Amino acid sequence: MAKLSVLDRFLPVWIIAAMVVGLFLGRFVPELSQVLESIQIAGVSLPIAIGLLIMMYPVLSKIRYSQTGDVLTDKKLMVTSLVINWIVAPAFMFALAWIFLPDLPEYRTGLIIVGLARCIAMVLIWNDLACGDREAAAVLVAINSIFQVLAYGALGWFYLQILPHWLGLPTASAEFSITSIVLSVLVFLGVPLLLGFLSRLIGEKTKGLDWYETKFIPTVSPWALYGLLFTIVILFALQGEAVTSNPMDVVRVAIPLVLYFLVTFVASMILGGALKLGYEKTTTLSFTASGNNFELAIAVAIATFGANSPQALAGTIGPLVEVPVLVALVYVALWARKFFARQKNTTRVEA
Repeated sequence: MAKLSVLDRFLPVWIIAAMVVGLFLGRFVPELSQVLESIQIAGVSLPIAIGLLIMMYPVLSKIRYSQTGDVLTDKKLMVTSLVINWIVAPAFMFALAWIFLPDLPEYRTGLIIVGLARCIAMVLIWNDLACGDREAAAVLVAINSIFQVLAYGALGWFYLQILPHWLGLPTASAEFSITSIVLSVLVFLGVPLLLGFLSRLIGEKTKGLDWYETKFIPTVSPWALYGLLFTIVILFALQGEAVTSNPMDVVRVAIPLVLYFLVTFVASMILGGALKLGYEKTTTLSFTASGNNFELAIAVAIATFGANSPQALAGTIGPLVEVPVLVALVYVALWARKFFARQKNTTRVEA
């Protein structure tokens, strides 16, 4: 802890402060949300888009892209990630939505939309803070992005119309814009990924690997957290009035979300340990499984149901809950690292 910067050491404090500032601005400066929403990129407010790009670039500039090919050969990690992200997690969110919100169909639909949007952005921050495998995170995020483009609309149709019909439950609209999904992936992953790749390629060729690792990366790294805090302030400001005006609705939507994040993360950590993936890859697996692409979920909810709809509010509650919970899970992961170290040592002794 003594080696950490003030920003890193007190990150939970800064995040809570950013949330409070955002809620305060959204509640007492209501016209601010109209200004922030006046210009959008890929269906998301321009300030949020800028914050996300600033947040993701430093993390993606740290990745050693020459080593990402090795991740693809890890069949256990690849298969486990795909099964959890695209079969188990959406089904789990569907079950939680119906268990906790049987009488609130709009919020239930919004919650299911959140569950279908697999994380491609903030997971890189959480993974980096928890000392996960950066190369594995980049590959899993890229795979999630591809599946998002190919499968999001079909899964929405299945979980909002087909499966409820089979179970004798009411159905909901599933008219998703493929364009908004593709734009979300290209903007919030493609742009910073390209910049990160070019930074490493040009930096290593012109200045050398040592300069890039010891000079450039430490210079740009703090901007990831600056971008995160800025994004949180803007995000909470956009929905501050709606959140503070409907506290009980927020609580009801938040409960299944908290359960979703905790259960998915812990189960993935246990599974990764059982499969002996090692701490770094298990941590990456857990964060990519439990995190969600709130940018896409909000954009889809707004495009389909309207900016002031309960579905859009449910989508917004997602990151409001996800940010503090996953920050807490960063510390849980770091605490759990000792168990993976023991497992590694035991394996060496047996060998």
